[in-house]
Amino acid sequence: MKFLLEVDMGETGFDGEAASELGRILRYWGGNLRHYDLVPGDGSAVYDSGYREVGRWSISATAGN
Repeated sequence: MKFLLEVDMGETGFDGEAASELGRILRYWGGNLRHYDLVPGDGSAVYDSGYREVGRWSISATAGN
C-alpha cells in the first residue's frame, strides 16, 4: 500500500509561514488517522488553519496507483 499526502502551499508558501502551517496540518491529520481503517480507497481532504481545502491524503493499493 501507499500513503500519499499532497498539500498545495499556494504561490507564497502559506504567506511565509510554511513550516508552521505544514506542522499544524501534519499534527492534526497524524492524530486524525486513527479514525480511518487505512485501506486502499481511504482518503480525505486536507484543510489549512483557515479551513480552506489545500490538499488531500489517500491510500492506494500499490505504489504505482
